[in-house]
Amino acid sequence: MHKRHNVEGEILIPWMEAMGVNEETSPGLVLKGSRHKENMTQKELAEKKLNVSQHHISEMEHAKRPIGKEMARRLAKIFKTNYRIFL
Repeated sequence: MHKRHNVEGEILIPWMEAMGVNEETSPGLVLKGSRHKENMTQKELAEKKLNVSQHHISEMEHAKRPIGKEMARRLAKIFKTNYRIFL
């Protein structure tokens, strides 16, 4: 943990650390955020858009399954963005 102190001596923790975000979880958060922005459930994205199980989406969002380049390209097409944000 990278603790810092402000002028009053309070401990400051970077938001990414406090939220448990790191290089491995960031793509999952981008996926979850993209999905929420479009008011789409995991099930809708999985079954209607990608033809995968809802469980796969959940695993990707929680960094238990890598998104991978091909899936990133498919997601980018759905969310109209660059695929690299999902990697």
